[in-house]
Amino acid sequence: MRDYGKRFVKLLFGLFLLALGSFLIVQANIGLSPWTAFAMGFSYLTGAPLGSMMVATSVIIVLIDIAFREKIGFGTLLNCFMVGTLMECIAYTNLIPLMRNFWLGIPVLLIGLFLVCLGTCFYISTGLGCGPRDALMVALCKRCSRTPVGVIRSSLEGSALFFGWLLGAKVGVGTIISVFGIGIMIQMTFKALRFDVKSVRHESIPDTLRYFRQRLRRK
Repeated sequence: MRDYGKRFVKLLFGLFLLALGSFLIVQANIGLSPWTAFAMGFSYLTGAPLGSMMVATSVIIVLIDIAFREKIGFGTLLNCFMVGTLMECIAYTNLIPLMRNFWLGIPVLLIGLFLVCLGTCFYISTGLGCGPRDALMVALCKRCSRTPVGVIRSSLEGSALFFGWLLGAKVGVGTIISVFGIGIMIQMTFKALRFDVKSVRHESIPDTLRYFRQRLRRK
């Protein structure tokens, strides 16, 4: 079955690491992440709730991904809906307190960034589709093959932060660390794991469903 069982387990584990890392970044309490700042800025502009703007942002980026001919797979959908849900579950446990000290917040932020990079590697490697922002990163990597993935990722994060800041979102030291740290860490993580993000062939949702239909017909 093309090891779908193992691939979905790996996908879910990667999304869990993404959620845990993202929650740690929030609990570090030293600045919004770039994409959260981006959504917050548009929330100020439109008057819509932050959560609604984060969903709207994801939808818009998915449309851009489709324009770049990136495949939208089950991994894309699960990324959109599961990461936030898992973050709420982690928050419910009350195991990770909010940092009240700036110097304690920095290592928590860095651990969070590392887990996000590791989770990104795990779930993208399944070939079941990237999340909206990661699909955009992959699309740009393919079109700018000579540019390191870390530079592309930092450029995306920096752009999101810039527009969020222009629209009034508050930027902290942690936000700046996130912009540059995520690019460096993702470059180092992918290199250490010998993972080439451009080489992954993703399945769209129709591709996966078509395969299972064929398997059922053969039985």
